[in-house]
Amino acid sequence: MWEYTDKVKEHFMNPRNVGEIEDADGIGEVGSIACGDALKLMFNLNDEKKIEDVKFQTFGCASAIASSSALTEMMKGLTIEEAAKITNDDIAEFLGGLPKEKMHCSVMGRDALEKAIGYYRGESAKEKEGEIVCECFGVTDIEIKRAVTENNLKSIEDVTAYVKAGGGCENCHEKIQEIIDSTLGNSVPEKKKVPEMTNIEKIRLIEEVLENEIRPMLKKDRGNIKLIDFIGNDVIVEMRGACANCGTSQFTIKNFVEDKLREHVSHDLNVKEV
Repeated sequence: MWEYTDKVKEHFMNPRNVGEIEDADGIGEVGSIACGDALKLMFNLNDEKKIEDVKFQTFGCASAIASSSALTEMMKGLTIEEAAKITNDDIAEFLGGLPKEKMHCSVMGRDALEKAIGYYRGESAKEKEGEIVCECFGVTDIEIKRAVTENNLKSIEDVTAYVKAGGGCENCHEKIQEIIDSTLGNSVPEKKKVPEMTNIEKIRLIEEVLENEIRPMLKKDRGNIKLIDFIGNDVIVEMRGACANCGTSQFTIKNFVEDKLREHVSHDLNVKEV
């Protein structure tokens, strides 16, 4: 369980400036309910061009609510130029700190503020720049690089804490690590190229898999298998014993034999019965 400061708890239990401003001078929306966090930030300026009223609506956890509440308090009385200097670290510091795993909530507040200021300045909403790295949360390489640079992040876990990238299926972890290493100038060992197997090597490996992984299972049901030929990516086999006359032999070939050979030899192999 995360430990929250008294100030985080206070802003969560009694959030300030919740609501909506009609005809707001600045409006910024970030995140999405589908990803678990969403924030809409609105502000109005007075005659002196200072932020007089600011409101927020958020969908998220305690840290998201507290960060949004804190940000609105910090913005009051500031000029646009002054508000633009607020960072996610400033928001976290205002709250007496946030758990590492919840720093993305302060980043979301900073992003909403930037969008609201852009709206006020008449800057058209931009499509996300960069290449999507984390499909689960829609985070780009540019967003990750910015988080790494501004917060000196050194690990995938750090990146997940600040921008949520890598917190889902984890398929993007390798790419995130590459961005971290590139941004920080870490030396990356050159990947060794694995030489492709010759046909003879593939045939030997296929025979080994048949002997050690496949035949023992078939023999339990009084069946067997023999390698007849290997052409291109096609492995030609003959089913023997009980398997020869089995009505489910094609299922066995595709869902057992082929899967095993693709796992241990090459993913592009196709198994066909003679």
